[in-house]
Amino acid sequence: MVCKEVLCFGIDDLQRTIDRYDSFNVAHADRILDDARTWLSGALTYQHTCLEAFDKSGSPAEIDIAKALNRSISFTANGLNVVSEMERMTSGLQLRRKLLASENAAGDTGLPRWVSFGRRRLLVSEIVEIKPNATVAQDGSGDYATITEALAAVPKKRGEAFVIYIKEGVYKEKVVVNRSLTNVVFIGDGPDKSKISGELNAVDGVKTFHTATFAVMGDGFMARDMGFENTAGAAKHQAVAVRVQSDMTIFHNCRMDGYQDTLYDFTYRHFYRDCAITGTVDFVFGNAKSVFQNCTLLLRRPLPSQHNVVTAHASRYADESTAFVLHNCTVDADLDYTDLPGSSYLGRPWQKYARTVVMQSRIGEVIKPEGWMAWEVGGVAAVADNVVYAEYDNRGPGADTAGRLKWKGVKTITEEEALQFSAGSFVNGDVWVQPTGVPYTPGLLPDEGRA
Repeated sequence: MVCKEVLCFGIDDLQRTIDRYDSFNVAHADRILDDARTWLSGALTYQHTCLEAFDKSGSPAEIDIAKALNRSISFTANGLNVVSEMERMTSGLQLRRKLLASENAAGDTGLPRWVSFGRRRLLVSEIVEIKPNATVAQDGSGDYATITEALAAVPKKRGEAFVIYIKEGVYKEKVVVNRSLTNVVFIGDGPDKSKISGELNAVDGVKTFHTATFAVMGDGFMARDMGFENTAGAAKHQAVAVRVQSDMTIFHNCRMDGYQDTLYDFTYRHFYRDCAITGTVDFVFGNAKSVFQNCTLLLRRPLPSQHNVVTAHASRYADESTAFVLHNCTVDADLDYTDLPGSSYLGRPWQKYARTVVMQSRIGEVIKPEGWMAWEVGGVAAVADNVVYAEYDNRGPGADTAGRLKWKGVKTITEEEALQFSAGSFVNGDVWVQPTGVPYTPGLLPDEGRA
């Protein structure tokens, strides 16, 4: 079932990459290539997810499908390599600045189509100013009693925002924003008031992919003042609260609570601002290209046999541009876990080209001096020569890098290198984040600007 679902997404990504090239314009090359690289990376992630979902029975049909998938993976990886080389060439020609200027002059800003003048401040305006398209309320005062009912009323492939106001309440339902539901906006009454809650988990026989309380696949999604949780608990192991596989997606002032695998940051470009995320093992994981800005990541008490790890990035290819970037965030222990300093890690590599950058953030004493952890396969630490685990200008008792792992890719980077991972540069946030009005820092912070 997982294979069938994700393979459809991979086919879509290949098709939209081809469509993007059909209208190739050298003046817009920088953004076209970034789109293509993002979508080809998504296609590869889906293809590998499909391959890994097989039950390994060794049946003739399974063997034939695996061979076909491996051929497809090879072709897609070759395409990603070509796009990456083209992007490096255009970067050498310094087209980025010219691109933005020409796009603004031509009116092609690259924004989701709903970001018109009247819709630009959805994530900062009061709900009375927004006039939502639908209201969800458990007390009967809205248009719908459940979020799923409201989503059923959203027109497919909508070019403008469809705003769903979710009134205070705990909504115990599995909510899915399908691929065809684009530009959906959730606005709640606060992350501790409007909450989507579930408890699906791996121990009870559910695939990790399907344990998500909330899953979003429609591009251009935004959420503000919402809470998402998986209440299965540490003993139930993998139990996802949120799975994100929608491009150009924003979460602002949201809370995501769980234990193992809280946030499945699966694919594409995302921006998280002023969010709180709690968990234990690999509680931010996936292969997305995401910036977490001014967020709080809290480590909860794990099972006695577990090691707490904040991130598990999953890039498989050197040509991918995906990474997790924590900028001006706080990484610390939750209230139930303050008695074990030096017990947790910033990250470990789920795949061999994992990339995580922590910059201008506060790192609490809960983080071990080594900082990063190897991924173990059969009890043996996997080789991690190709990872990038970078830190810049951090603070707090866990920020001292003197005791960090002595891997080639574990390093302290320069200001110039850190700028490449700022929201304005890394996810082109000036193009699609800033116009929404969400609080946003495009570059690095001065000393007085840190949280």
